Amino acid sequence: MRLADYIMRDMELILQRWVASSSRVPAAEHMSSRSLRDHGPDILKAIVAELRASQTPGVQDAESMGVATVAADAIPTAAQIHAVLRAESGFDIADLASEYHAMRAIVLSGWLEACGPGYPYVRDMLRFNEAIDHALAESIDSFSTHVTRSRNLLLGMLSHDLRSPLHTIQMTANLLRALSSDGEVGFAVERLVRSGARMQKLLDDLIDFNRTELGLHIPVTPLEVDLGQVCAEELQQIRAAYPERAVELDVVGDCHGWWDPHRMHQLLNNLVVNALHYGEPNAPIRVALRASETDLRLSVANAGKPIDGDTLAHMFAPLRRGKAGTAENNSGLGLGLYIVSEIAKAHGGEVAVDAADNGTVFTVTLPKTLHAAEH
Repeated sequence: MRLADYIMRDMELILQRWVASSSRVPAAEHMSSRSLRDHGPDILKAIVAELRASQTPGVQDAESMGVATVAADAIPTAAQIHAVLRAESGFDIADLASEYHAMRAIVLSGWLEACGPGYPYVRDMLRFNEAIDHALAESIDSFSTHVTRSRNLLLGMLSHDLRSPLHTIQMTANLLRALSSDGEVGFAVERLVRSGARMQKLLDDLIDFNRTELGLHIPVTPLEVDLGQVCAEELQQIRAAYPERAVELDVVGDCHGWWDPHRMHQLLNNLVVNALHYGEPNAPIRVALRASETDLRLSVANAGKPIDGDTLAHMFAPLRRGKAGTAENNSGLGLGLYIVSEIAKAHGGEVAVDAADNGTVFTVTLPKTLHAAEH
């Protein structure tokens, strides 16, 4: 018996066994048999269509290697819709994959039993496995896209809703600081102000990260500014926050150009604070600006232990932190260097890291001209 004929003949039995297998997933506890069944028949019919379709050697090779092309405007398949419904029902990606593993085992075991002592069509088995793998790949891709979109929408709504209460907390803290700066009350107010500022930074990083995940640029408003002055102002604020640490600034050349001053403050703060957290506590942080006629290089260097290869390879990836550092740094979101990279890109520049045995140097190269105006 050909495999396609078996699937069409015993589809109801296959689906019953498949639903029974899917029902063991914790997320399926409150789902009906109809909900668990959803697009199962259509997935099986699509597999049958693939089994019965003629296949050229080129298509066969592409299918076997999982590189078959799909039109960008193609109608969503049953496997893709099934994945979205499973995501909305609380399945995780492992649960989704296990459904396809179960379908593979149920179909093949039933077919071999139906074939009896007769020799099965081995080619049908190979093409069936290709079809199952194809459906699984479609499902996983659709599942991941849906989860990512839902997460980004949630982050966007959360970030927006947190802004107002955080602003109220900061205004109240600053008012209390103006009214009382002595004794235990003053100490508590200062701690509240610093905590509010830290929460604001985390929220700003989260908003910027969410924009990039949605495919949007970090917004910049370039103005003609002196980056040397911007850096001096930001370092003055950092020194006040870290009075026990030495932060040096060395400027060479004309540092006037077109950049977003707010974003440049943010970029420098992220780089210097990162250096403070990961550098040797008794060694200074060295910030240098080197300007030419067309561009400017900003470098931040710290002394410290060499960076391990895995950390270096993912240095600018979001939501990752180094394996060392202070307790304060380890409580962050792991977005600081990612935001630095995105701000540099938004200005038409780039950032690089040079890790040596005795320290680390981050270098941001920025054009002086108005490259970022389109953003």
